[in-house]
Amino acid sequence: MKPRPVLFWTLVAIGIVTVSSGLMQVFAPGTVLHLVGAEATPTTRHFFAIVGMFMTLFGGLLLHALFSPAHHPAMVFWASLQKFGASLAVGVGVLHDIFSGLALLVAGFDFLSGLLVLWYWSRIRSAA
Repeated sequence: MKPRPVLFWTLVAIGIVTVSSGLMQVFAPGTVLHLVGAEATPTTRHFFAIVGMFMTLFGGLLLHALFSPAHHPAMVFWASLQKFGASLAVGVGVLHDIFSGLALLVAGFDFLSGLLVLWYWSRIRSAA
């Protein structure tokens, strides 16, 4: 069996982090809101948990696409869009003083992740 490239394993790690952090937002939204310096009300915890559910789903989608025997460029492309959207949303949250500047680390991670997922997408799209 041919060994997987470093990019593949990097995206696996990104998928695992996305699923894990999404589950944390689902089950402990107040804790995560506190970590990023946001107000934790019943409303913000509820909507943050919803965001976490979608993070979990898209992280799972990326992992599913990566470990599938066939290439799934569309799934990978949509996973990259989720990462760029998350980066933008967190950045806007910092800009509007909803999140602390520490949340820019999250935005940066998501943006870099989006670039890496998009790079992988371009490689498998041409191979598919």
